[in-house]
Amino acid sequence: MAKKKTKKSKFKQKLTDKYRLVVLNENTFEERFSLKLSRLNVFVLSGFFSILLVVLTIVLIAFTPIKEYIPGYESSKLKADAVQLTFDAEALKQKLRILENYTIALQPVLTGKISSEEIDSLQVQARQSVIDESKLNATKEDSLFREKVDRATRFSLLDNAKSSVKIVFFAPLKGIISQEFDANSKHFAIDIASKKGSPIKAAADGTVIFSDWSTDTGYVIILKHSKDFISVYKHNGNLLKQQGDFVKSGEVIASVGSTGELTTGPHLHFELWKGGYAVNPINFIDFK
Repeated sequence: MAKKKTKKSKFKQKLTDKYRLVVLNENTFEERFSLKLSRLNVFVLSGFFSILLVVLTIVLIAFTPIKEYIPGYESSKLKADAVQLTFDAEALKQKLRILENYTIALQPVLTGKISSEEIDSLQVQARQSVIDESKLNATKEDSLFREKVDRATRFSLLDNAKSSVKIVFFAPLKGIISQEFDANSKHFAIDIASKKGSPIKAAADGTVIFSDWSTDTGYVIILKHSKDFISVYKHNGNLLKQQGDFVKSGEVIASVGSTGELTTGPHLHFELWKGGYAVNPINFIDFK
């Protein structure tokens, strides 16, 4: 025990022993600078400066552009350029699809199935076609028939209204409903999760009034139906119909994707509107 105490006291003595650091003029041996130090002070100062150096290094990396030169970090400009290039690539793909459709339409002419003479003859016939307006005038028999039909249907508006066929909607996609319609959270749609690339079908007969890309919701297609209904399909992988196309109920119009900044994975964001107001699609469509 006495030996251990003597060893500890010697170690403590070594740490606390004072040393004098003196800087002398080599020629005159004049003392220029002196400093009293101990081993303990040297250890404490070395640790302090090491921690300070580490903190300064972290601050430089986190809040200065130096971090861009470290592997694993990406610059904000590089991310913005990547997003812009993605948009440009999608625009080029769409233009390529249009060009492919145009080439397919010209293929019969290019392969010789339709000769240039036949095309010229069709154009000449179209120019020379003249409508004989005298044939458009109704005959006496036609006028009498129209008056008879008009008298028979003049007061049958109520019966026609009762016999009008109601619109029937079908599920555009079979899958799991990951999020339901919730007006309180302003989620005016239902989200249907499905495998990427699965076909998305038109909920009913209608006309495509919008088919394009948006930053938040990616590829979007909107259909106008009868009875003032509108159906909206968002986050699609790609679009198969263009604005102005007429589609039948159950016809494939797009595929499941995960496009747009607000997407959470492969799914369909399906909205249904009636007279300018959002309605719950579950009330009109059986998704089971």
